[in-house]
Amino acid sequence: MKILLVRVSSLGDVLHNLPMVADLLRHQPGATIDWVVEEGYVSLVRLNPHVRKIIPFALRRWRKGLRTPAVRAEIRAFFRSLREEEYDLVFDTQGLLKTGIVMGAARIRRGGRKVGLANGSEGSGYEGISRLFHTESIALDPRTHAVARGRMVAGAALGYAVDTPPDFGLPPPAAVPRPDWLPREDYAVFFHGTARDAKKWAPDNWIATGRALAPMPVLLPWGSDAEKRDADALAARLPNARVLPKLSMMDAVTLAQQAALAIGVDTGLTHIAAAFYRPTVEIYADSPKWKTEGNWSPRIVNLGDKGAPPSSGEVIAAARGLLDAR
Repeated sequence: MKILLVRVSSLGDVLHNLPMVADLLRHQPGATIDWVVEEGYVSLVRLNPHVRKIIPFALRRWRKGLRTPAVRAEIRAFFRSLREEEYDLVFDTQGLLKTGIVMGAARIRRGGRKVGLANGSEGSGYEGISRLFHTESIALDPRTHAVARGRMVAGAALGYAVDTPPDFGLPPPAAVPRPDWLPREDYAVFFHGTARDAKKWAPDNWIATGRALAPMPVLLPWGSDAEKRDADALAARLPNARVLPKLSMMDAVTLAQQAALAIGVDTGLTHIAAAFYRPTVEIYADSPKWKTEGNWSPRIVNLGDKGAPPSSGEVIAAARGLLDAR
């Protein structure tokens, strides 16, 4: 069986789609699985050795130069690559017009199926027009967890129950050498940055937590100038903290993978630490916990909820408990 997954973005959503691969191979041994994903997340999907072919999608970049011959040539090359294979199953687990168009362009064998979402989850950007490209649409409870959604769509299409913990197919920390820019000793990482201010956790809370973890080093990554300013402000008050240089996405993944403790707001890198089964405290302040909480391991503690961020005391207690349990 040949299967194509269409899940192009964002970082956390691509991550949460990874367990579909292990499920499909468990129930369809010998299947080949290809994946269409935004070019920036190709390296994340490549960490899963069971994805045979990754087809990069660059809509974010193409939009800026649709009139240029080079971009038009890239788009034509993308669709040629997409249509090189005939698939038995194509899954669109994002439910957007752009992913529906990709699904529509993919080729299926006689009797093949194109399966997608009949509805979105609460607060999602689901676009109902995407159903035009399906041969089969699967309806799910609007409060289905982000990791479960893709798994349940595949299970419904192939007639199996989703009854195992998610397997993200990611390599364990011991399988990857620690790069020179990371400390040799155990460290904590604070994923404090997020694009939406309402999802942030108060600086005084980060300071109290960092001081409680001392002398363990606390690493502070950042992805924008504003996040860099926030990281500098935290480090100025935390003698055991270090602001990192700007990292590539894969360096940030390594940072999460190698951490002795990750504490972060509801953002993709926090979820990556949880997917690697690192001791992780997930902090929810302005997003619903049910949607993305790491619920597959006792090494993950989820605190707060929409409109009810946790206190520093709660996070410190959870962090100490995870470190003591190592």
